[in-house]
Amino acid sequence: MQTREAAEGKIIQLVERFEEQKEFYRRSEYNETLTRKDFIDPFFKALGWDMDNENGYAESYREVIHEDRLKIGGATKAPDYAFRLGGGKRLFFVEAKKPSVFIRNEIAPAYQVRRYGWNAKLPISIITDFEEFAIYDCTKKPNITDKAATARIKYFTYADYLGEFDFIWDTFSKEKVLKGSFDKFVQNDAYKKGTATVDNDFLQSLDKWRIKLATTISKNNKHLNEDEINFAVLQTIDRIIFLRIAEDRSIEPYGNMKDCIKQGNLYQNLFHLFTNADAKYNSGLFDFGKDKISRNLTVDNTVIRSIINDLYYPQCPYEFAYLPVEILGTAYERFLGKQIKIDANHKVTIEDKPEVRKAGGVYYTPQYIVEYIIKNTVGKLIEGKTPKEISKIKIADPACGSGSFLLGAYTHLLDYHKNYYHKNHKMSKGHKNHPLTPHGHLTTDEKKRILLNNIYGVDIDVNAVEVTKLSLLVKCMEGETEASIATQMKLFHERVLPTLDDNIVSGNSLIDHDFYESELIYDNEIETLKNKIRAFNWPITFSKIFERGGFDAIIGNPPYIRSQFLDKDVKSYLVRKYVAAAYQPDTFAFFINKGLDLLRDKGLLGYIVPNGILTNHFYAKLRKFILDRTAIRIIIDLKSSVFEGASVDTSIFILQREQKENIRNANHVLIGECAVKILKQVSTPTAFLDQSKFHKLQDYVFNSNINNDNHLLLEKISLSSQPLNKFFEIKNGMKIRKDFISRSMKDIRYKKFLSGSDIKAHSLNFSGKFVCYDKSLEKKFTNQAFRDESIFLSRPKILVRQVLGKDRIYACIDTQAYYVDQSVYILLPIQDVDVNFIIGILNSKLMFYFFRNTSSDRKETFPKIKGDQMASLPIR
Repeated sequence: MQTREAAEGKIIQLVERFEEQKEFYRRSEYNETLTRKDFIDPFFKALGWDMDNENGYAESYREVIHEDRLKIGGATKAPDYAFRLGGGKRLFFVEAKKPSVFIRNEIAPAYQVRRYGWNAKLPISIITDFEEFAIYDCTKKPNITDKAATARIKYFTYADYLGEFDFIWDTFSKEKVLKGSFDKFVQNDAYKKGTATVDNDFLQSLDKWRIKLATTISKNNKHLNEDEINFAVLQTIDRIIFLRIAEDRSIEPYGNMKDCIKQGNLYQNLFHLFTNADAKYNSGLFDFGKDKISRNLTVDNTVIRSIINDLYYPQCPYEFAYLPVEILGTAYERFLGKQIKIDANHKVTIEDKPEVRKAGGVYYTPQYIVEYIIKNTVGKLIEGKTPKEISKIKIADPACGSGSFLLGAYTHLLDYHKNYYHKNHKMSKGHKNHPLTPHGHLTTDEKKRILLNNIYGVDIDVNAVEVTKLSLLVKCMEGETEASIATQMKLFHERVLPTLDDNIVSGNSLIDHDFYESELIYDNEIETLKNKIRAFNWPITFSKIFERGGFDAIIGNPPYIRSQFLDKDVKSYLVRKYVAAAYQPDTFAFFINKGLDLLRDKGLLGYIVPNGILTNHFYAKLRKFILDRTAIRIIIDLKSSVFEGASVDTSIFILQREQKENIRNANHVLIGECAVKILKQVSTPTAFLDQSKFHKLQDYVFNSNINNDNHLLLEKISLSSQPLNKFFEIKNGMKIRKDFISRSMKDIRYKKFLSGSDIKAHSLNFSGKFVCYDKSLEKKFTNQAFRDESIFLSRPKILVRQVLGKDRIYACIDTQAYYVDQSVYILLPIQDVDVNFIIGILNSKLMFYFFRNTSSDRKETFPKIKGDQMASLPIR
């Protein structure tokens, strides 16, 4: 590792050399290549970076990637350096210029590097000619009209290197980057509130193009129905995006689509490119045997011209060569959550799909969550295996959406194979069967083989299936060039990409064809119902996989939809079909059940699901199901929401299908809670618990606070007790409007009223508030929620405050028939019990200890006990 003193000495030597001959270096004939060789490479070498892979790492682990500099349309299309660590994501780009370029004031270099960094979602990037050094905030959307100083965080010249050396070393030296200094810098300086991230901006562009296309297609093609218009719009956008990416990656001639909008019928010009692409790529995206709609569409020229112009410099901020495939998924996930609605006047609106409204929105799984789950499922399955052995491993996502988990799995497989071949010196000798090209990349044939052998997905949304295919095919196409594709077609007589129609399919993962037999369905309804339900049979569709016992890995982020939002026949079927069903289960519970059914013995399941599964009383049956079928590898309770714009708390489950009871019981479960920011940096928490001990806890709770030390006490409490809901019916108080509350009893409708703050341990404090309880007002005030009055009139009853005290639950006896608000639970006896005995238990520190150690949501500020947690409290 380079020392600070040695680095400073080398950079001083570079400064002195530049100063001595600066007039020569500033001449136009002193080019960028020489600048990189003489100054920029030595500068970063001095900071400890392995600029030329002298350590001999596998290609996937190079610290500095020197991008091929491709001249396309007169512009340089790749940043000169990408810096990274351990084969991970890029940290920052460095764009090199020759000293005759005036970095301080020239707009083009600044726009160029910001464009690269913004598309790659990097926090910062650098432009330097050694004479000047400029750092840019890449979280802000670049605009061609921006000045060179826009979003520039820091600027200095070679004469400042000595004075700025502490900053340079502490921020950009490899040693300090490893210790987190770079992360601290970008968090303090580069991340600004209100910046337009590339995924959000791309989503806005998709929505804009969708509305334009839907409007013109609806107006000019009145024979098409709403579903057909939705399909045509998405297919057109997908095809345009695919070809535009191909252009920026030098697979297609740059400007191909731009040439289509010069004259004539612009859509038909574009369609001609689509048909040519079908002959070249075989991706299914351009399959016009399957797609009978697109060929004869009538689309206004102005719409096509507008969309195509939006995708080219200078109007376009996107650099598709460096726009990660994951970014497409981030935008498309939310894009797929909306649908086109067209009224009788052909006015187009975009609205959330019904299932999205019921789920509270679409939330794309963050990349670090995907990578963590992939590492602990796919990574574990392929560890130490040969490519031949890996070819037998089958991976599926039963609700693949835009394909983020399948893309993560595919990327992991590609990296593993590339490194394996490098270590085993499998370099190409020039024919198809060699897995690596002369440049050390996986061949197209090898990437196709891996994709078709290993990756499978299902989704009920036909459009989601098409987007998943798009993402996987774009990934498969990485590294190709126009020349490599031409060679492949000429030498091997085959098209570039595989068709994924047998791997990524549309259907309802939870509902088999027996649904139609189990419900009362009239003949005239069957076709409509089939289109709506989309029943799917896994063993028939993937027969060869199930002949060998099932899948090796099931991964994903299953939908979170409460069953009360499901069609009543669908809900009835699911509750009968899946043993893990309980009162109002969320669909994620069914997907856990289904996922385990799809696995072969020793197969791994990795999901991110809501925290309710950990301790919620209603999921006790599901937890028992998991314990009886799997060796639980990892349970992580994520302490904060991972989904942007959503408050749902989640947990990560890694489960291994295990038939043998003795192995399950002897298994050590890695269980714990983990802040999201920590999960990004470390592999796992470190607490283990014997799986057999979960069986001894009431409701089989999976609580992250349980360990081998406190388990004995919690087990003793559970085994000698019954849950509270065996003795009491638990009700909520009223959600009440402020104008219904008075400080006096105005008339006989007004009743004594308590809120949570009035409830203490063993006592209550009537603070002089009254509530107007008049059932006739419900019709007038639709948000007024009156509870059945018998709940309040019952006595004696127990009142429990939702918000916990510092070291206890607050419970008291009500003998005067108080009315209470929603911050209070009402416990109504359902058998003969001594209420004094019960509140003695509820107010005890032991009960608080039990709750804090068996609840999955233990907020430090204003912690609350939920109704299902109340129901599970143990009573001796």
